[in-house]
Amino acid sequence: MDNQYELNLSKIVDGHFNVTYRTIRMVKCPFDYVIYQMILNEVKPDLVIEIGTNHGGTALYLADLMDLLGKGEIHTIDIVEYPIDNLILNHKRIKRFLGGYEKYDLKNCEGFETILVIDDGSHVYNDTLTVLEKFKDVVSVNSYFIIEDGALIHIGLENQFNGGPVKAIKEFLQDNFNFIIDRKWCNFFGKNTTFNINGYIKKIR
Repeated sequence: MDNQYELNLSKIVDGHFNVTYRTIRMVKCPFDYVIYQMILNEVKPDLVIEIGTNHGGTALYLADLMDLLGKGEIHTIDIVEYPIDNLILNHKRIKRFLGGYEKYDLKNCEGFETILVIDDGSHVYNDTLTVLEKFKDVVSVNSYFIIEDGALIHIGLENQFNGGPVKAIKEFLQDNFNFIIDRKWCNFFGKNTTFNINGYIKKIR
């Protein structure tokens, strides 16, 4: 039988825009969708900060995983008010914050022992670097700062995002030696076979 299999990045990109969770738009690469549940099970965070709510599918997914773990809450941050399903509005583990990451008060992190941060915001280099600098101190040791969608450099959008997340991560790591790229997750399905290229950043001290 002829081998007809071929990895088609453009098809994966198209497909990820149609990913839903419990019928709610999620916009998540299936590779990363799977990795997130493994990371949450490993870290068992008390708080996940998600920058970029969109329609809330990822926030609901993470909150449901926290239900299975029996602990934790998610602070999901966005600029605009998208239509939000009652599954999200009524979930006991989800707290929503509007006004963007700039207006999020880090005092909201007080009292949580284990914190994980996910940046799924604008993906513009300048914003990504600012987010990294703002939230780096609240990420717990042995937890993660996940920077999404570095893969845009492979679909011809790097210039539109001023270099995007990959450029910001590289610059951030030059001055922040307590973080490393965790290749266990970046290379889980093959070398950087993830939309979060170099984006699984672990705090080691």
